Amino acid sequence: MSRSAGHLIVDTLESAGIERVYAVPGESYLDVLDGLYDAKIETVVCRQEGGAGFMALAESRLTGRPGITMVTRGPGAANAMIAVHTAWQDATALVLFVGLVPLNDRSRESFQEFSLPEWFSSTAKRVLTIDDEDRAGEITADALRIAASGRPGPVVVGLPEDVLVRLTEAPTPTLPEVAPPTPAPAVIDGLASRIAAAERPAFVLGGDGWHNGCGAELAGLAASAGVPIFCDWRAYDAIPHSSPAWAGWLGYGRADAVAAGFAEADLVIFVGCTRSDVLSDGYTIGFDAETILVSLDMEATQHAGRIDEHIIASADSFTRALTRTDAADVRDASQLRGDRTDEWMQGRADAQSRFAAHRPDAEATPENPGRAGVDLGVAFGILDDRLGGEAILTYGAGNATIWGHRFIRHERPSSLVGARNGAMGLAVPAAVAASLAYPERRAVAVCGDGDFLMNGQEIATAFAHGGSPLIIVVDNGVYGTIVSHQENHYPGRPSGTRMVNPNFAAWMSAFDLSSSGAASASKASMNGDGASVTGPTGHGERVETTEEFGPALDRALAHDGPALIHVLIDPATMPPAADETA
Repeated sequence: MSRSAGHLIVDTLESAGIERVYAVPGESYLDVLDGLYDAKIETVVCRQEGGAGFMALAESRLTGRPGITMVTRGPGAANAMIAVHTAWQDATALVLFVGLVPLNDRSRESFQEFSLPEWFSSTAKRVLTIDDEDRAGEITADALRIAASGRPGPVVVGLPEDVLVRLTEAPTPTLPEVAPPTPAPAVIDGLASRIAAAERPAFVLGGDGWHNGCGAELAGLAASAGVPIFCDWRAYDAIPHSSPAWAGWLGYGRADAVAAGFAEADLVIFVGCTRSDVLSDGYTIGFDAETILVSLDMEATQHAGRIDEHIIASADSFTRALTRTDAADVRDASQLRGDRTDEWMQGRADAQSRFAAHRPDAEATPENPGRAGVDLGVAFGILDDRLGGEAILTYGAGNATIWGHRFIRHERPSSLVGARNGAMGLAVPAAVAASLAYPERRAVAVCGDGDFLMNGQEIATAFAHGGSPLIIVVDNGVYGTIVSHQENHYPGRPSGTRMVNPNFAAWMSAFDLSSSGAASASKASMNGDGASVTGPTGHGERVETTEEFGPALDRALAHDGPALIHVLIDPATMPPAADETA
């Protein structure tokens, strides 16, 4: 069968089970867009390339499939770079397709020309270019495989405009099923002996790959064995927070007592993550313990300090090996416990429980009424009560996110997407993608005012494609994290951190796809993409007092469509204290 290289790329993606691509259209890859016209793949039309990349990253983290982004050359690729860097540092599978100039225009400084490998090679697992139409499917399949293998990460694929339209009879390749290696019984027996012999063993879970629920199984065994489980920064949906083994998260905003507990461990088993600078408080804690690393990354990228044993396995294959209960080799918690009591694990769980329950800002009195605006300790407690540990939470960066991390529980896997590299602007597009990938679940973005306006335009994408995220915008009129650092290093001298904001609630309310004008515009621009030409209105509320938050949240949760709550707080509000007794 003869078809264009661009159509072969689409057929390969469809064959691999890709359900959505996140794209900002460009004339440099028109033939791929044409191939998507008849495909079962949904083309999610985004408003900026950085937002498109973040949506693909969120889908990858939540589903376990590589996220797919398509952008045009030059300026489009430049905007997408933030998502590539995030996928690289966060170890998340992402494939970025970039339209390129025709082959004959290469190296002539033609319109929007740039060097794909020179731009991306330092922050991508592989940079590929399809210069041969007969290899279009092969290279696409390679990109998907490479992105998801070993330590996951981004792969960039260049699409020369003229190559895409050339005809080829190459078949659609089939991606091989790759089973992650399973640790040998002798390796698991040795690990069990180490755990039984340790006085203060601990697991640290992180990274991607927990979406199938294997973390709950591991948590059950750990709880019975008296081994606490810490989680890495923004990877703490790996286990249910109701588990007796849950000892808290490490990294920014963590409890002092939780960090101290991690530092006391004499055996640490890292599963899916490493001893990085964030997890270890800037390479200052947790370096003396005997260390087992469970990872598919042969090079142990990002890991600092000792490794006594490196077990090559995924989170799932390791958990299955450790918890196996076949007739030939029954493993139960007693084999891991040794002579250890529950005191070590219980102390870690109690520290996290006290930290999550303590809300100092909620303790205002008539003599000390607290700060102006909404009390975030109360507001996020209400939000946690309403969500019940079931929602998908998405975060960009900034002080506002710490309140969510501290007070919102997670009981299901694939319920957290946050930029582990600290990138701003991820919260809104990630929530849009989450609501498309899991329409039956509630997706909630928590962001500051600075973070929101970096990619808030992607709310329009939610309306166009039927997503229904809830956006919580915490507005203090400043870049709060930077102000915190300025007060520590340059007290009383704020510089370059003030912002002027619109009424975000009014902006959300301006979205109204039920009106004839919006419907007409949508039909003219989206017909053929499968997008609705009519849809819901946006629901926005501006909340200025603590008492207003609960009722506003209830109305937003009841709304059928995207909703936003604009929460005003005192600019002097800092993140919740790391010491739960503060």
